[in-house]
Amino acid sequence: MTREVPPPAAEEAGTLPEGEAAAGQRPVRARTPKARHAVDSVVNAIGPKLRELRLQRGQSLQQLAERSGVSPAAIHKVERSGMVPTIATLMKLAVALNQPVSYLIEEAIPEGPVLFIPAGTGRAVYTSRKGLKLSSITGPYGRFYIAGALGVIEPRATSGEVAMEHPGEELIYLLSGAFEVEIDGQTFRLRPGDAVHFRTDRPHRWRNPNAQPAKCIWMTQRPT
Repeated sequence: MTREVPPPAAEEAGTLPEGEAAAGQRPVRARTPKARHAVDSVVNAIGPKLRELRLQRGQSLQQLAERSGVSPAAIHKVERSGMVPTIATLMKLAVALNQPVSYLIEEAIPEGPVLFIPAGTGRAVYTSRKGLKLSSITGPYGRFYIAGALGVIEPRATSGEVAMEHPGEELIYLLSGAFEVEIDGQTFRLRPGDAVHFRTDRPHRWRNPNAQPAKCIWMTQRPT
């Protein structure tokens, strides 16, 4: 179930005048504007994160509803930030998307038109593909519509026998090793310095044909 968030009580909002705390209780301190802003940022980021995960997995609202037990209307409201989900709802959605709840409620990255990401500080990007590790080199969804990651593909790793299809574009630039990408029945064999850019609404899959890891820069167009 989902619920609308009621206005905070006077005590919770920190509007109880000093000296009027109940007997035996300490006065409630008002939350600072900075703290309130941090909470609002986390709550406002839930919807875009949920929608991005759903689209990345190629699921419709109805499909996610069937997997999670949450109604399509409720999911739509959460994605559009029209409703704040309960913890139980978040857990159901996270399980259905094979993602920890913490991903949906982690503190948002500070706002601004520019984000500097020092070497080695990129957050891990979730992927269901075994043998593929991704570290983000781009800013958060919602402010930026290009997603990029440093990818490490383990020896002989593949995306699976079934080709993928989903809206968007991808650009893969190989840094080291070897990498093969099959797009719409055509195989592209990448060597260091090679790149392949393609529409992801075409059937595609990939593999590392070698006994050594491969490294690449992997760019994708985020759903809008």
